[in-house]
Amino acid sequence: MTRKYIDCREYPSEMHCSVAISADNEDELLEAAVQHAVSVHQHQDTPELRQQIRQLFKEESPSMDMPMSGRTGAESEAQRSRPT
Repeated sequence: MTRKYIDCREYPSEMHCSVAISADNEDELLEAAVQHAVSVHQHQDTPELRQQIRQLFKEESPSMDMPMSGRTGAESEAQRSRPT
């Protein structure tokens, strides 16, 4: 399955925003991206903004490796190197 994403780092701003958002479908991604644009970047939620944001979407394939949420890199590395 191909996911859609948008990454603020690709669009320089005074805030130097580093947020990246992804979703399985465009409608879900659009809603999250619009909420971010309005609340963080102070944009107005308009049809024009939604159209502009939708045009910035890119496709990605999800990683086959599931992230080990809640663990630091050192903890994850220690877990992987433990003998079984």
